Amino acid sequence: MRIDHLAIWTRDLERMKVFYEKYFGAAAGPKYHNPEKKFESYFLTFDGGARLELMTQPGIPVTGSQDLGLAHFAMAVGSKQEVNRLTEQLRSNGFIISGEPRITGDGYYESVVLDPDGNRVEITI
Repeated sequence: MRIDHLAIWTRDLERMKVFYEKYFGAAAGPKYHNPEKKFESYFLTFDGGARLELMTQPGIPVTGSQDLGLAHFAMAVGSKQEVNRLTEQLRSNGFIISGEPRITGDGYYESVVLDPDGNRVEITI
């Protein structure tokens, strides 16, 4: 058994698609559009087969809460040097680094960036 994909609601579908393509090498499939429901989405595929669905639809409620639900997801970039390089690139491009590169208590080397909608993305080896 495996997780097939995670999904994120967004108000700016194109901005989020570009973020994951540019910084994490995602390949976007064709845009899906359901005109009746005014729903649009992209499936993004990463090396190794993991997928992320980005979805938008008018009237999505904004909760702003990080207390419940998905806390973060992690993107493995292959090396400590790449964690550091990508973290600095994201910082210089104006993204919020909410966790500086470090070795965690459980032995992971990671940093944390907020994507354009404020979702926490761990960058790890």
